[in-house]
Amino acid sequence: MFKKYTVSTLIAASVLLMSSTTLVAAVPESNDPIKVVLNDWTGQHFSTKVAGALLKEMGYTIEYVSAGALPQMAGLAQGNLHVQTEVWTNNVGDIYPKAVESGKIVVLGDLGLEPKEGWIYPPYMEEKCPGLPNYEALYKCAQAFATAETFPKGRLITYPADWGTRSRDIVSSIELPFQAVAGGSEGAMIAELESAYATKSPIIMMMWQPHWIFAAKDYNWVEWNPIEGECVEENQKKGSACGFQQASANKVAWSGFEEKWPAAFKMLTKLELTNKDANWAILEVDNSGRDVDDVVKEWLASNESKWKAWTAVQ
Repeated sequence: MFKKYTVSTLIAASVLLMSSTTLVAAVPESNDPIKVVLNDWTGQHFSTKVAGALLKEMGYTIEYVSAGALPQMAGLAQGNLHVQTEVWTNNVGDIYPKAVESGKIVVLGDLGLEPKEGWIYPPYMEEKCPGLPNYEALYKCAQAFATAETFPKGRLITYPADWGTRSRDIVSSIELPFQAVAGGSEGAMIAELESAYATKSPIIMMMWQPHWIFAAKDYNWVEWNPIEGECVEENQKKGSACGFQQASANKVAWSGFEEKWPAAFKMLTKLELTNKDANWAILEVDNSGRDVDDVVKEWLASNESKWKAWTAVQ
């Protein structure tokens, strides 16, 4: 009787052990590649590659796919793309909230950044444009920001074309005497900004933070009329313009992601990065010329106690 009980116990324990092993072995739940979206700025590359490295650590197959801020929404909604770690909610028009409302895209939570967007200029421009940082000063001194191509209008460098038309829309709606010129890429924008700063040339540019440029040099932000509640960017008017609605940086996924890769889904909901993380990474890549993958490896090595808890979800 004792032997039977012992054998039964051993069998039960073996079944439990096999079940436990089966649960662990179930990750990855599918060998199909998780298609992770890459946008065209360094901070997003960092957050994306951190997520990708952690998914690989869990055993998933990863495929990075470059997509613009607006085109990515259709890909995520259709399931051709699977996850985006850093959607800036005020830079994707009404496509994003509609996709979320319809259930085609699922929000995994906030990435943890504290973003800010708006127009910046070097401090020396306040001598050439008295009244700054108030945006209304730009009406009187547009020519201080003009180039041969835009004169008599000022030249405003905006985001790359596929990031949307927010600056151009505001310039038009408040009848600001500026010409909005799309930057070719993040790298091209920063190169022009640094060149202007070095020669104390006129420049005003749409920019965001976190970004390493704010650790390297001083820049001032154009200030707008304070309002209560959200700033509605469309149809603003001179004298009452509130500027730009500030963003959240959301992690989002295809609606079928959780069902297909549940452990990966749980990990991504836990993923969190700070402005300090992002500023350091961007500085290393853009200023020191390091490869983003190497920077990600260093971050992972320095933050193992943090991300081990994220990946221990299967």
